[in-house]
Amino acid sequence: MKQILAVLTVLAAIVVFWYVACIPMNIKGVLTEQERAGAEVQPPSAKERRDMSEIGLALSNSFAIPATWEQERPRLPAPHQVAIELWETTVEKKITSKRSLIYHAWVTLSATMLGFAIGTGLGILLAVGIVHSRVMDLSVMPWAIVSQTIPIIALAPMIIVVLYSVGVQGIIPKAVISAYLSFFPVVVGMVKGLRSPDAMQLDLLRTYNASRSQGFWKLRLPASMPYLFTSLKIGVAASLVGAIVGELPTGAVAGLGARLLAGSYYGQTVQIWSALFAAAILAACLVGLLGLIERTVLKRMGMAQ
Repeated sequence: MKQILAVLTVLAAIVVFWYVACIPMNIKGVLTEQERAGAEVQPPSAKERRDMSEIGLALSNSFAIPATWEQERPRLPAPHQVAIELWETTVEKKITSKRSLIYHAWVTLSATMLGFAIGTGLGILLAVGIVHSRVMDLSVMPWAIVSQTIPIIALAPMIIVVLYSVGVQGIIPKAVISAYLSFFPVVVGMVKGLRSPDAMQLDLLRTYNASRSQGFWKLRLPASMPYLFTSLKIGVAASLVGAIVGELPTGAVAGLGARLLAGSYYGQTVQIWSALFAAAILAACLVGLLGLIERTVLKRMGMAQ
């Protein structure tokens, strides 16, 4: 109960701060609209201008504050505007509609899951090789670390152009970008997990004359499961980011990235924020699903209650 209360308190504080932040962000646009409509706008005083122009305008024209939460195209949309847009584009639209966020989320999710599967498989294979081969540990691991220093926003267009030049289009380029972002957390987590058994456990297996493969399946792999699921939660969120980024350079017409592009082209900030929240909700659902699978698997393995 205390945890729920703490979460609700933090959430309420964020919402209040959000509403307050809308005032200086949107006041100029509101006053411009009202001035064009013939309303009297009070300019800020010299002191207010020295402090901050937007806050000064808000203090001098407090009558316009409610309108900062109702603008059609605000700089910063109010929480209720984002909530209404989410409701209208999920519940009130058909799933097959191009204006439905569920439709766009499914397009992004398909690329996310394909890239996540590729990245996870590649990450596990690399981790196994790194743990069992000194050569791979010294050669592959440094390159895996260096690969993550390249900004994905710069790498994504290069990947898409190269793949398009050889005729690979559609979901595959986005999946490749997703896999690129998701494989590294899996590699690091799996390597840590496979190396987690201590020397006494390994010596016990040697006492039983266990083979290397038996040591892997009976000790190293079960011990790595908590580490693997932790890295999978990070990887699936990174994979979703990769799928969205992969939609941006292509000028895609479907997907959450396409929704962000369309909102930026036409100045629809409410649409942009609703797409961002949809992506966050989708990521939370994926992480929650992995958490449920983790509890089930670890419970069956006797590693959790």
